[in-house]
Amino acid sequence: MTPEERITDTAATKTAPEVPESVLATLAQIGEEINSSLNLDRVLAKSAAAIKRLIDYEIFSVMLLDRETQTLTHRFAIGHNREVTDHWRIRVGQGITGTAAATREAVRVSDVRNNARYINAIDAVRSELAVPLVFHGEVIGVLDLQSRNADYFTAEQQGILTLLASRLAAAIENARLFERARGQAGTLLLLNEVGREASSILDVEVLLRRAAELVKRVIDYQIMSILLYDAASNLFLQRLDVKYGQSLQGRLRVAANEGIVGAAATARRPVRVPDVTRDLRYVMTNPETRSELAIPMIHQGRVVGVLDLESPQLNYFTEDHVQALSILAAQLAVSLENARLYQKVASDEARMERELQAAQRMQGALLRPVPADDFGVDLAARIVSAREVCGDLYDFLRYGPTRIGIGLGDVSGKGSAAALYGAVAIGILRSVAPQKLLPAELLRQLNQLICERRIEGRFMTFCYATWRKPTRKLRIANAGQTQPILLKGERCEPLKLVGFPLGIYDDVTYEEWSMELDPGNILLFHSDGLSEASDPDGRFFGTERLGSLLKASAALPPGEIADRLLAEVNDFTHDAPIQDDRTLVVMKVR
Repeated sequence: MTPEERITDTAATKTAPEVPESVLATLAQIGEEINSSLNLDRVLAKSAAAIKRLIDYEIFSVMLLDRETQTLTHRFAIGHNREVTDHWRIRVGQGITGTAAATREAVRVSDVRNNARYINAIDAVRSELAVPLVFHGEVIGVLDLQSRNADYFTAEQQGILTLLASRLAAAIENARLFERARGQAGTLLLLNEVGREASSILDVEVLLRRAAELVKRVIDYQIMSILLYDAASNLFLQRLDVKYGQSLQGRLRVAANEGIVGAAATARRPVRVPDVTRDLRYVMTNPETRSELAIPMIHQGRVVGVLDLESPQLNYFTEDHVQALSILAAQLAVSLENARLYQKVASDEARMERELQAAQRMQGALLRPVPADDFGVDLAARIVSAREVCGDLYDFLRYGPTRIGIGLGDVSGKGSAAALYGAVAIGILRSVAPQKLLPAELLRQLNQLICERRIEGRFMTFCYATWRKPTRKLRIANAGQTQPILLKGERCEPLKLVGFPLGIYDDVTYEEWSMELDPGNILLFHSDGLSEASDPDGRFFGTERLGSLLKASAALPPGEIADRLLAEVNDFTHDAPIQDDRTLVVMKVR
């Protein structure tokens, strides 16, 4: 260390002079301003503005510490260029900011030209003041000010910034904790939604393509591969390869003991590599890759594939990514096995063609006609099968002269197997009807009874409602079925009801909503065969279009509304062959 550096350090680490009471009052006010928000960006912006009132800086930055890599990165900056803020990583102990983080003491440099530790980000800078952000004894970052004037920062300013840093550190940690908790809650909700969507896709190729989109909702990856285990060759075969948004048919073949993918498959746990150049297991397939994350997809104790993500950024993947993608990989493993099972069942259905006509007549007999009793509502039901028999169903349960239950469901898959499963479900549903259960309890009991007859790879979504004429009260609960659409006055929107499908988990409870409806209000139950019907360009019909049509048809009786919706969907698809069963029930209050 040069004599000049020793002099600078001595000046920097001396005890700061007392801070005037007027400044302390300002600091208290600033502390309140900083702590008034739990949004980290807003906290840092307020901090920058507050510090400017006390110290007229030119260049400002807040650098946060990555504990795992022990590096500081810019989280908020004023005066630095994008190259510095986006890409610079300062190791603890390196440079003036790294020294402040390592020593946990403020570092004030009068002239950076005389300090060998200075990392030159801006040529014109002459003086710098770096103050560690310490929370509960742990350094979480550094507050850094720079000036183009030599000997610009004073000992009094150092003391002020040190006091303010302690308040800012607490505000940052509170905001980060809130941000993390909110992010985790959002991720869990998203994973639940993604899992439900993946579990409803029973075609392997479609599921793989959709998986790439679903993973993108959880993590913004650049390169992703899905490799599935092939028992015949004892290799993991790349079935999908996505690079910077372009989906390709992969050709990679990986042995179970080869590369990061093989390591994840062999260990049966995620493998996260911050820097692939430092990992001997890495096999280069993309020259730009710097970090990698491989997650095994395990179903019933067997590795069925590996989800592999790569990034051109070092240390891109975090523990949060590992947790979220591990959950998603488990869901995808189940969905893949369901899809494979479905394909096997679908191939076996060819042997049942001669019996399908009889099965179609029997299925039609199972569907009850619309009740003619006066329940204070007009009802209509329609079902259009994609095949001779279908997996959609609806039913009406009479609870008395003034009360009725209405249900609509969709069994996973299509064809005779789905129809048989649906027939069993209808039988179970009608067996509990005499108990006159409210929707949430009916779904709970129905789920338990179906789980007692669980068929792997099969499940059913179901929405159920009860209507009482004297009180005009509707109660409704949902087990993963497409959300029903309610037209009430001028508002027409789906009812945000969610729940696990029937036949997957034994012990499940369901949320129940209740509401009073007025004359003219319309409730539309529908299967995803309507909302997800696509035109030749692959665009979905969508729930918004359904809602608009429902609103435009409000003056019509339910039967005409149902027929018009089906006709509009058919026109939208240009009369193409139906790919998924289309079922709806229209209820209009008198």
